[in-house]
Amino acid sequence: MKRLIFLSLVLSIFFSSCDFKKEELYKIETAYGDMIFKLYDATPLHKANFKKLIEQGYYDDLLFHRVIDGFMIQAGDPNSRNAKAGEFLGEGGPGYTIPAEFVDSIFHKKGVLAAARQGDATNPEKRSSGSQFYVVQGKVFNDEDIKKVENRINASRLNKLVKKYIDQAKNKAFETGSIVDYETILPKARKQAKEEFNKEGLFKIPAERKKVYKTIGGTPHLDDAYTVFGEVVKGLEVLDKIAAVQTDKNNRPLNDVKFRIKKL
Repeated sequence: MKRLIFLSLVLSIFFSSCDFKKEELYKIETAYGDMIFKLYDATPLHKANFKKLIEQGYYDDLLFHRVIDGFMIQAGDPNSRNAKAGEFLGEGGPGYTIPAEFVDSIFHKKGVLAAARQGDATNPEKRSSGSQFYVVQGKVFNDEDIKKVENRINASRLNKLVKKYIDQAKNKAFETGSIVDYETILPKARKQAKEEFNKEGLFKIPAERKKVYKTIGGTPHLDDAYTVFGEVVKGLEVLDKIAAVQTDKNNRPLNDVKFRIKKL
């Protein structure tokens, strides 16, 4: 018995002396309630940047300037602080971008935080905005919905491949001083694209993601296109309340939705 008591005492001292790393949590404060969230270690560049901006008070009294019910709520434009009613927002930032950090196990389920960015035409590397982010609301999907998303993604992949081969043919024609013959280029580009597409195979949403999208919901069409770097762990009802507010033609809430972010 004495040995058991002694062992218990030793273990108690050992565990109390260990410096266990607690999960860092943050709070988005709004008039609709608070959302508690964490940042992912798997996206270190985005985590470090977001923490830095929070510590600087960068987000204090900014607005959720773009709200689309059934999709997401977006914020992080510094121009939204003290913005006039009806003013178009969404183009501001800290003056830099962040390299994309795509992780197979992280995707657009309801409640995740993801980085906004410029479109592919001007931003082919999919670099993230330095400050703008969105919180995913999305919707719950059924099998037919998921199939439609997969079909759209595959159609987009094929179109991009066709454009790639058209551009290659055009560049070659310009280099040689030849006339660009689209009647010849287009069928050849489509054939090359189809061959590459078939070699890569059809895209299908992984089974584990499908399960989440069919229960919790989200926005699967954004996967592997925008960096997801955190998630709300408490307060999803607040997300739903903000998503339901009335908005103008630019999806800006008619009544400002201000917020602050604090470390817990």
